Amino acid sequence: MKSIPDIVLAQNAFFLSQKTKDIQYRLSLLKALKSEILKKEQEILDALNTDFKKSEFESYISEFALVISELNLAIKHIKNWAKPKRVSASLLTFPSKDYIYKEPYGTVLIIAPWNYPFLLALEPLIMAIAAGNTVVLKPSELTQNTSNILTQIIKNVFPEPVAVSVEGGVETATELLAQKWDYIFFTGSTKVGKIVAEAAAKHLTPITLELGGKSPCIIDHTNNIELVARRLVWGKLFNGGQTCIAPDYLIVNPNIKDELVNSIIEEITRRYGKHPKTSNDFPRIIDKKNVKRLKALLNNETIIYGGDVDEVENYISPTLVDAPKLNSKLMQEEIFGPILPVLTYEDEADIETIIRNLDKPLSFYIFSKNKHFIEKTIQKYRFGGGVINDVLVHFGNPKLPFGGIGTSGMGNYHGKHGFDAFSHKKSIMKRGTWLDIPMRYAPYKKKLNLLRKVFKYLG
Repeated sequence: MKSIPDIVLAQNAFFLSQKTKDIQYRLSLLKALKSEILKKEQEILDALNTDFKKSEFESYISEFALVISELNLAIKHIKNWAKPKRVSASLLTFPSKDYIYKEPYGTVLIIAPWNYPFLLALEPLIMAIAAGNTVVLKPSELTQNTSNILTQIIKNVFPEPVAVSVEGGVETATELLAQKWDYIFFTGSTKVGKIVAEAAAKHLTPITLELGGKSPCIIDHTNNIELVARRLVWGKLFNGGQTCIAPDYLIVNPNIKDELVNSIIEEITRRYGKHPKTSNDFPRIIDKKNVKRLKALLNNETIIYGGDVDEVENYISPTLVDAPKLNSKLMQEEIFGPILPVLTYEDEADIETIIRNLDKPLSFYIFSKNKHFIEKTIQKYRFGGGVINDVLVHFGNPKLPFGGIGTSGMGNYHGKHGFDAFSHKKSIMKRGTWLDIPMRYAPYKKKLNLLRKVFKYLG
């Protein structure tokens, strides 16, 4: 493989050749990518299982199927998405026809995370290619088997000047960020997101940052407790809790706390058995570093349930923690694991105290049947996106933009929103020549009053 600077140089040259602006060429690449992924379905599922014991069901529903769905969407709609959009003209510029053209940025860097290593590498790549860009993908070094499959797929489908996968660790990422890109798309932690933003700022490179944060889940007394517990356990323990939009902590009405906790414990046992460590459906933590980090978060906390740690097997059991202090590490850091703090509230002021203590989250969840409370709450707080009476599922609708705000990210993608993220919107006005109103030309003597009347009329 070429050096990183040479790869970027080759991709820049290929982009300038204008070939990626050919819609049929983009379509051929997307169809070839779909065919290659379908051929390698079992290899992909096996790689994810080898990397962190992810079950075939979870791997299929949350990675493989979503990638194929995104490809199908792009293949079906790319021609329509790429068309110039006619917008209404202004009376001030009459006569004219006005358009918005979708133009690819150019050479794009995509840095993917380890928690959904297949999905979160390919979903942005699909839309970057659909929009007409060239792509350098940096998959995660922590999921080596999945990264190898990604590299093989991309090599089999794309000419290197169009798309290439560059594997490696921090040094590779650092070298990639030192290059001049036309766009950078990063998914990962807020800490690393700041490094990416700083590198992009040196060249004024536009970026999308998909980060994380502590996503709250408010539960009042109006709902079916068993249903709440069932949906909570699924969303919190999916992927072993290593999901950026997982509920990070609960804020519960004290009158239902005990019943809810008992229902959650029963639900965990129902889904994963009395010993989740032996369940084929419960993934492992990605590496020992993260196991030790999660273990440290439990120091000096009151554990209601779970708390078992096996550093050799990278295992942490589903764990409930009672009423941690707001200034504790558990409540200051994004957990990103199967640990769920349970806090209570007496009134809305208590909820505000808890949520305002933390940065703006990526996701926000409310379990309630009180429509007034729901509407008031979702308008009161700033967050990326949310769900009422469920968790995680908003990610599955490609018509909804997905992204954070502030420390949980900037920009959004998914479906057409992803195509738009990798497209510069170029404004074009086509003026008519059959009429040329003389007011705008000098000399301006006696024209100001007339101009004021025109603006007042347009008002």
